[in-house]
Amino acid sequence: MQIVLALALVSGASAFTSSLSAVRQQWRGGWTNNCATHCRHSRSARSALFMMDVVECDVAIVGGGPAGCTCALYTSRADLKTVVLDKNPSIGALAITSHIANYPGVDKTMTGQELLDQMRQQAIDYGTDYRRSQVFMIDVEDGDGQKYSKTVYTPEATIKARSLVLATGAMGRVSPPFPGEEEYLGQGVSYCATCDGAFYRDSEVAVFGMNLEAMEEAMFLTKFASTVHWITPSEPHAEDDVHVKDLLDQPNVKHWPKTRLLSVEGDVSGVTGVHVKQKEQENDIIIPVEGAFIYAAGGGSKPITDFIQNKVAFKEDGGVIVNEDMETSVKGVFAIGDIRNTAFKQVVVAASDGCIAAMSIDKYLKGRKNVKVDWIHK
Repeated sequence: MQIVLALALVSGASAFTSSLSAVRQQWRGGWTNNCATHCRHSRSARSALFMMDVVECDVAIVGGGPAGCTCALYTSRADLKTVVLDKNPSIGALAITSHIANYPGVDKTMTGQELLDQMRQQAIDYGTDYRRSQVFMIDVEDGDGQKYSKTVYTPEATIKARSLVLATGAMGRVSPPFPGEEEYLGQGVSYCATCDGAFYRDSEVAVFGMNLEAMEEAMFLTKFASTVHWITPSEPHAEDDVHVKDLLDQPNVKHWPKTRLLSVEGDVSGVTGVHVKQKEQENDIIIPVEGAFIYAAGGGSKPITDFIQNKVAFKEDGGVIVNEDMETSVKGVFAIGDIRNTAFKQVVVAASDGCIAAMSIDKYLKGRKNVKVDWIHK
């Protein structure tokens, strides 16, 4: 099913952007980051028409790590239509682990990425609809499992679900924002090229960061921007990384290696440039740009919950509160894995959370009093 969503972008602020302002102001980095339509104050009024898919499912899972994939495996095996929304399968805690030595039954030479790939494929083989997509907002209501009371918003589609699982982990950015980053958030500062890239057609933009996410977002921006200024704090090695080589091969990419981002500059119209300092240069400079896409180094430990806002209850340490069934304060919404911010941040624990949530969801959606096991003794 499709709906037509018309966005009237008038004098620098769209209704869509305004409705997401609360989300944007809470961003501190992480799996989802926040993304909303950017619109410069100085640009003329215009209208854009977007075709957005609406997908209905029994279970929507935000996050494609070991918790999310395990949950999807179980719900799919239970014949529940399951959609997994995963921002990037290569940047989570498991994916960046070089070797897995303490997961039962796994050879110690296996990498975290290999294990995660197998988990994902297993869920897909049982019918999971896996989508690589960035979630920027959710709407939830207490439900009885009979109606689509949970809504998940992505740039490509709106997901309507009977139940929702939050599984975005705890690798959120903990470093403070750069000067000007919060001030111009939504006025040139962005964390989602997929969402905002088209608004920078024939403009110059800056991308800060040298992780995989930064490189993929910079590559996406090359389709629109006249020049993509790629700013990296150190010198990436093109000979060792195909992503680096591919990006540097683009004719409209200007690389600034060994360069620190000092601040984001702007005025009432929005971002006008980024203030940087090159290691081998005496003076710092301002690169004139209209957009600044900031992807600071990963490896944080903050639960990634920015897209949730205050829709569920949180602990003081930022973790999502759940009961023994992994259910949050909202009926039909579950949270699993490191997003709970427990002391036991292990793959096997995340997978266990996913199993518990899936069996609880099956009981919830099918109106059972007891959990149904996923095996039969013969």
